Order: sequence, then C-alpha cells, then structure tokens
Amino acid sequence: MKQKLLLLSILLIAPLATCGASCTASGTTLAFGTYTGTQLTPTNVVTTNCTVTPSTVELNAGTGSGATTTTRVMTGPSGATLNYTIYQNSTHTTIWGNTVGTNTVSITGTGSKTTTAYGLMAANQAPTPGTYTDTITISVVSSAGTQTGNFSVTATVSAYCSISATSMAFGTYTGAVLNATSSVNATCTNTTAYNLSLSVGTATGATVSNRSMTGPSSNLLGYALYSNSGMTSIWGNTIGTNTVVGKGIGSQQTVTVYGQIPAGQYKVPGSYSDTITATVTY
Repeated sequence: MKQKLLLLSILLIAPLATCGASCTASGTTLAFGTYTGTQLTPTNVVTTNCTVTPSTVELNAGTGSGATTTTRVMTGPSGATLNYTIYQNSTHTTIWGNTVGTNTVSITGTGSKTTTAYGLMAANQAPTPGTYTDTITISVVSSAGTQTGNFSVTATVSAYCSISATSMAFGTYTGAVLNATSSVNATCTNTTAYNLSLSVGTATGATVSNRSMTGPSSNLLGYALYSNSGMTSIWGNTIGTNTVVGKGIGSQQTVTVYGQIPAGQYKVPGSYSDTITATVTY
C-alpha cells in the first residue's frame, strides 16, 4: 500500500516541472566597419524571448585563437588577428562575459527582451589589410535550462600608416664638422609598402641637398640629412630617388636620420633652427 502511494506522489509531482518552457536568443551583427587605426565603438542588439524569467544572458569569448571575454579576437587573412571588446554599458567600463555574478546580464520578465551590446576596437592596431570576422555565442540560462544563439562580428582593415619623428639636436657648432641623429617612426599595417620622405625645410632657398638652419638676422647655417651612417645618401622627398622604402610589420618601425653640419662655416653667433616635415606615403 505504501508503494502505491509513493508512485502516486511521483506522478503528481512530475507535471509541476517547467515542461514546455523555453527561451530563444539571437543578435544582430556587431559591425565595426572600416578600421584605419582609430578607435571604433559600434553597437548591436541581443534579443531574448522566454516563456519563463531567465536568470542570466551570457556572451562567450568567441572563436578567435586565444580570445577571452576581456580581449576578444577577430580572425582575418592568413590567420591575422584584430582585437576588440564587448561591454554592457556605453561608457565601456563593464565587460559582457559569461562569469555568473561578475559580468553577465540579468533579465526579468517573460516575452521578447532586447539588450544593447557596446563594442570597442582600440586604436593603433595595424594588422594585415582585409576582412575580419568572429562569432559570439549567446547563452540564456533560466529554469528551462540553457538555450543558445549567436551573432557575427565583422570589420574591414584598410591599409594605413602613421608617422612621428624626434628632434635632431646638433649642440654647439664651433666650425668643425658636427654630426647628430634623430628618428622617424612609422607604424603601418602588416605587409603595406611605404616611402618615407623629408621636406627641404623652411629656410629661404633650401633644397634637399642644401638645407639650412635660420639664425640671427636671417643668417643661414648649412647642414645635410642622410639615410645612411656613411652619410653618402641624401634623404629627400622624391619617391624612387632619395626616399626610404619599407614594408609594414603591424608595429612601429624606427629609421635613423643622420645629420651633419660641414666644417668651415663662420656665422653670426646665436641659435639656429629649421623644421623638417616627415611624410609617409603608402
């Protein structure tokens, strides 16, 4: 008799489970557009639709090699990578990840719910130009179990370069040959060919082979800029003739500028200066 009552209890309890309860999850594409080395911050929408109240909505790290929810990774040409992050808020301070109680999103109520995801791609990345993609899995955890969906992440990297330079300080000139160096720093997308050129400067009548610094009462002090330590190759601005060529590696490349003030110039004492513009062409 007790066994029959126990079986009856089991039959009565079983229908009380969340049989038939369900959730669906989907997301629009997180499209970063064209990346040229400056920060990008697109958004997309994650949609959940549940017949029961879900407890959390999670986003995984994606499919990129070595990706985490803190640093997600898109994959492009020949396995090249491009980093990005997904946040819960527009100020980009709270990661949207999959650690319950730390970085997941809570949703209350049943029916269709939408949540905005905020993407951020940091500046100064320089991978191989081309198309990059990733896939993010959305997990909705509720009393109905865990249901999943996904959305795509896309970006296109265009070839680009940035350039900076350091000052060249000759110090005190006393009529003897005086040498100095400075640096031109180029950061170009991987495999991107480029040319580095230096302008003639600002002195009256200057040319790339006859540059001058200007001093007191417009007096001129001649100097030269070279691309080699032997100081035989003038560094100018005619591509194919006297510029410096290179190929981007996705990070900063530094090229030395070699300067020389020839001996035997007797000028009015004082400070002399010039301004050279460094240009990268790609």
